[in-house]
Amino acid sequence: MRLLSALPENMSPLRLCVPGEKLCSVGDCNQGTGVYQRHGYIYSSLAGYVMRKNEGEELPVISVVRETEALLLPDVGAIVTCKVTGINSRFAKVHILYVGSTPLKDRFRGTIRKEDVRESEKDKVDIYKSFRPGDIVLAKVISLGDVQSTYLLTTAENELGVVVAHSEAGAQMIPISWREMQCPQTNAKEFRKVARVQPEYLEA
Repeated sequence: MRLLSALPENMSPLRLCVPGEKLCSVGDCNQGTGVYQRHGYIYSSLAGYVMRKNEGEELPVISVVRETEALLLPDVGAIVTCKVTGINSRFAKVHILYVGSTPLKDRFRGTIRKEDVRESEKDKVDIYKSFRPGDIVLAKVISLGDVQSTYLLTTAENELGVVVAHSEAGAQMIPISWREMQCPQTNAKEFRKVARVQPEYLEA
């Protein structure tokens, strides 16, 4: 895990600044939090990190956040807990919820590609038989995200994969093998890339 001067998805870090420091002209950015405008320029009103956020407007929004508000971000090799938000034939999209047992303040996006689902028989992986939207998944970070992209994650270890999934009947399913879970109400079986959960991952 690491502390970085960064914000998720559409925000990029610039640098540290001190109160009263000139950041840019009003023609370059819109005014955000932790800044003030004077004589055609935007200045920092506190000591902290300068952030530039792109919100789809013509001009980015510039803000300053205190160092104590810098976010805890996933680092390469970190075990993360995420929720599947969408799937297609090539990858699963997730939102990262925890780094280890620490909840994240903001939402970060991740991708689990087809080739990163499991270690063996990668060419036979079927995303639709590995994850479903709403599943809670343990994964490992293999590549860091940036402003334009998402974190690349892998579940290609026995301890990684789906830890919580609900059946079509709405019941929390029980793992019965490394690739199947069963609904306790209907006994229906569904395919998943099931995690063999280790005790240290259950502390939270």
